[in-house]
Amino acid sequence: MAVTGTKEVDIHAEQAAVLDVLADVEGLPSWSPVHKKIEIVSRFDDGKPRRVKMAVSILGINDEQVVEYTWSETTVSWDLVESSQQKSQRGEYTLTPTEKGTHVKFSLTVDPKIPVPGFLVKKGTKTVLEAATEGLRQQVVG
Repeated sequence: MAVTGTKEVDIHAEQAAVLDVLADVEGLPSWSPVHKKIEIVSRFDDGKPRRVKMAVSILGINDEQVVEYTWSETTVSWDLVESSQQKSQRGEYTLTPTEKGTHVKFSLTVDPKIPVPGFLVKKGTKTVLEAATEGLRQQVVG
């Protein structure tokens, strides 16, 4: 059963600065405790990551996954290509300029391969959403 979560945060930085941090996927382990190892498999012509292999760990569940990114001026999204623990995954950051910086909306939908108790799914989703928003904010402004 797929689970979706959304979290929003305001970051006191220009949209370009937020995009720069998101484009540095190799730096993810420094601000997202979920991400353990990142390897860029391929890049777009502009240098942004296209296909990325990553090792992630959440609530003691380890996963090797490959995702494919899509980039625009206001969104960064990815879709799962392969995974040992998930049937599907879709993540997206939507950036909106504000008077004081950038409003970031993060949404993630994950469909695990094996049944996971609801309370664990909720706890795991909360951990990921927190890392994806507060971790990002701290990395951008820190």
